Amino acid sequence: MAIAYPDHERGRRVPAVLRAPLEARTWREFLYLLLSLPISVAGFAFVVAMLSAGAGLLVTFLGVPVLAAALAGCRALGAMERNRARALLRLEVDDPEPAGRPGAGFMARVGAMLRSGVSWRHALYALVHMPWAIFAFVVSITFWAYGWAMLTYPLWQWVFPRYVHQPGLQLFSDGNTTWYLSSPLEITATAGTGLLLTLLAPWLVRGLAYVDRLLVFGLLGPSRLASRVHELESDRGTVVDTAAADLRRIERDLHDGAQARLVALAMDLGLAKEKLAEDPEEAARMVGEAHGEVKTALQELRDLARGIHPAILTDRGLGPALSAVATRCTVPVSVTVDLPSRPVPAIEGIAYFTVSELLANVSKHSGAGRATVDVWRAEDRMLLQVGDNGRGGASADAGSGLAGLAERLDAVDGILVIDSPAGGPTRITAELPWRS
Repeated sequence: MAIAYPDHERGRRVPAVLRAPLEARTWREFLYLLLSLPISVAGFAFVVAMLSAGAGLLVTFLGVPVLAAALAGCRALGAMERNRARALLRLEVDDPEPAGRPGAGFMARVGAMLRSGVSWRHALYALVHMPWAIFAFVVSITFWAYGWAMLTYPLWQWVFPRYVHQPGLQLFSDGNTTWYLSSPLEITATAGTGLLLTLLAPWLVRGLAYVDRLLVFGLLGPSRLASRVHELESDRGTVVDTAAADLRRIERDLHDGAQARLVALAMDLGLAKEKLAEDPEEAARMVGEAHGEVKTALQELRDLARGIHPAILTDRGLGPALSAVATRCTVPVSVTVDLPSRPVPAIEGIAYFTVSELLANVSKHSGAGRATVDVWRAEDRMLLQVGDNGRGGASADAGSGLAGLAERLDAVDGILVIDSPAGGPTRITAELPWRS
């Protein structure tokens, strides 16, 4: 019985070495290498001419703006190269920071362009890329053209006897001896060699394109320092927003909870005071109710304080604190904490509230029958894993609680990894830096 496979499964059944010559990735990268030659030659000529002219004119004032114009042109070339790498190499490279502030004067922009290390890296790319582009162009097109030509030689070998009046392609002639590819064995050997070259060429093209990826990523992208500064600015914004949201939550809880209850308590006690002389029994009843309200207000204040920073975490550490959190979960939770020492309070607090939020999600959304919490240290990182046997399907989509949790962890160089297939089980792992 014949079995029909879907196209994507059929593609997987064909070995990668046989698929490579016909894959879109191979042709895209080959096209990238072909286009690199004229683009790199034009870029090299531009940067050499402009930098030479600018350096020669430095004895006058004109040399400075000419050099700035050369660097601006290199930045434009870099923008085009990043777009080309995105389209053909599928390489995502962020745009580097601009040179100078928007709206600055002409001389300020010129000075910023000349001081920008990014601009000079773009110029270096234009100088370095041309010799590499020539090499990659020659090697890739030679292997590609010879491979396909030799592989298909049995299909077009008939052209020679019919139109050129020779038995086959001439390989050698010294006036006395001439060697043609004409016998069946020679034609078969040619096609076999062409097949090897055709199968090898895609991997050679990918290797050459990989070097181009390194050049684009290393010279045309933002510097590591600038990327780190941008990341820290983003993380700082996340921390500030989170702190503001926590303050608003605390204010709302105080206003709507304990504060409102204490106001009502004060009013009840005032009424009880007025009734004390004329109706002592009613006054006693009202004082008893007020006593109950005091207990409720104290419990709300304790819960609020626990939400800010629990005393058990400060006094006894992460293990007992997480065990206390586990007792408030609606499903049985097994807690295992294996830490050689205590991290700094900030990391310890983030770990506590991360597990608390994940266990709250287990209670509300998972439908699980049991859950586990594991905390351990791996080199300079602390790992937390919360698992359950519920329905699964958890994700960090935009707007979800897990997305906000991932942002808060990222603010301290942490990572949140979610493994929650539909039907479960769910494993959510948080990774935090270990700072003791």
